Amino acid sequence: MEELSFLYSSFEWLIDNDGWKNLLMWLIGGLLIFLAIKKQMEPTLLLPMGFGAILVNIPMADAVLDHGPITTLYNAGIANELFPLLLFIGIGAMIDFGPLLSNPKLMIFGAAAQFGIFFTLCLASVIFPNINDAASIAIIGAADGPTAIAVSQALGSRYQGAIMVAAYSYMALVPIIQPPVIKLMTTKKERRIRMPYAPQSVSKTTRILFPIVITLIAGLFAPSAVSLVGFLMFGNLIRECGVLDSLSETAQKVLANLITIFLGISIAFQMTAEKFVAIETFVILALGLFAFIFDTMGGILVAKLINLFSKKKINPMIGAAGISAFPMSGRIVHKMGLEEDPQNFLLMHSIGVNVSGQIASVIAGGMILNFFL
Repeated sequence: MEELSFLYSSFEWLIDNDGWKNLLMWLIGGLLIFLAIKKQMEPTLLLPMGFGAILVNIPMADAVLDHGPITTLYNAGIANELFPLLLFIGIGAMIDFGPLLSNPKLMIFGAAAQFGIFFTLCLASVIFPNINDAASIAIIGAADGPTAIAVSQALGSRYQGAIMVAAYSYMALVPIIQPPVIKLMTTKKERRIRMPYAPQSVSKTTRILFPIVITLIAGLFAPSAVSLVGFLMFGNLIRECGVLDSLSETAQKVLANLITIFLGISIAFQMTAEKFVAIETFVILALGLFAFIFDTMGGILVAKLINLFSKKKINPMIGAAGISAFPMSGRIVHKMGLEEDPQNFLLMHSIGVNVSGQIASVIAGGMILNFFL
């Protein structure tokens, strides 16, 4: 009888307390799980996020009580920005900056592809009166989930759940979002521009000094970005130093996977119905898409501008890889180049731009913190 009484209380709660919102969140959680399994879109994040969204929206469940497991994970890893920073170590250990170091001018496109962040900030500040909320929403355009989490948490945004879901969902949807924008912004002739790759050897000393120098530069010009950039570069230093191979492998696989699981399910703390089901959430999702589109456009437009004054033409598609969705965006550009011309190999150029976008997005997050923290 106690079980039936509890079941009746749960259904009564759903009916009398806007329970339809909880049902909607279950559907959203199910959609994220479907995208993770069926479409294989960022499954390591979307699956725990989806399951967590269902978990925290079960009436009277203990998951989000003061000492519940998800509350504890959130307070331990996201409220103090620990999980995003630890994840950056793993990401840094995965990245090979060789293509970028052999052609440093590719950094221009990484910087240009952050245009959507600041354009969206202007638009979001008109819609959201709290500038910290507007800045947190704009950082979705960094196309970097950990940066979006760290910035929105540091700025105390009221919309962290929507921001986190938008950031990771759009990262997963990059293969769907970018190709139409790239085709709209380029001609067939431009997409067929060949860029022969002549690899230049990058010394081990250069590879070791690069993460150290980038951290120092970021510290001088954007002090609030030191933690974000520093942990990313520390992970890369572990990779490149040559004496910590087992630690590098652990960071790339065990650490990154473990933190990703914890991160995904603890994000669900901000996905309760009362916080998530609101008109602001849909506005944030729209602004996040807007930021991704204008990031892509910004990188392409800068490439086209350079081509006006350069004899050696650049395939403007590589500018689109400047967003931080690594390595998806770089692979998309390479694939589109092959579709236009089977002999047009853009992978090393696009990956070089892509890794520069990883650095630029973290620095952009630090700049946002410098301005508004």
